[in-house]
Amino acid sequence: MGKLEGRVAIVTGASSGIGRACAVRFAEEGATVVVCARRTESLKGLVWEIEATGGQALAVTCDVTKPTDISHVVSTAIGTFGAVDILANIAQGGIEDLSDIADTTAERAQYAYDSGPLQSMLFMQECFKYMRTQRYGRIINTASPAAVTGFPGLAAYAMAKGAVMALTRSASQEWGQFGIVTNTFLPWVRTETFDQTELAKSLPTMEASSPLRRMGTAYEDCTPVLAFLASEEARYINGQAIAVDGGRRLIA
Repeated sequence: MGKLEGRVAIVTGASSGIGRACAVRFAEEGATVVVCARRTESLKGLVWEIEATGGQALAVTCDVTKPTDISHVVSTAIGTFGAVDILANIAQGGIEDLSDIADTTAERAQYAYDSGPLQSMLFMQECFKYMRTQRYGRIINTASPAAVTGFPGLAAYAMAKGAVMALTRSASQEWGQFGIVTNTFLPWVRTETFDQTELAKSLPTMEASSPLRRMGTAYEDCTPVLAFLASEEARYINGQAIAVDGGRRLIA
């Protein structure tokens, strides 16, 4: 029996990268997974992959910058499966191009905020209605090492991720009394999205600075941590920021 057997999970940003890997891992651990993202065809392929190995998944197309889409995802999960036990907020935009602070527009910063901390909060609010009643919940938010140490050209993205960390800490203090634990992870892993950014040009230098001399992978290195945080075993871990970066940044 998997550690998530019988649980219902929502995974955002599930069409690629960490989100997709997370959905696959959760399904392997026994969870019924509601996967959402903008790319419908990619979601259909993911559902097929999960069901082909005996798992259960449902795809719901969602633009996380639209509150009505967020409400639809959660109501669909409840209407179909009767519960939401786990929320993995993986989706985030705004990392595609580098921009110095002096050149960062208000629109760029707003997009990073809307597609990161704001949508994370809205998903959390929608799920909280049901998690509070069942007195159980696991919420996992996604931050970044850039929010801790800073990185040239990523001001808007880092600002958004810092807000996600603050949101996580606030939720941990407010919602712990209802059996809901909220944590954030800070990944440094190589994904399709990363490979399409300007940051990818600096990969050899970044890997040389890592104690493990490599960038992590979404499935093998990152998702075991997410499965643990989503499980009953994480019942006393709350409000924490956990780096999954091979020791590249130390958070005490």
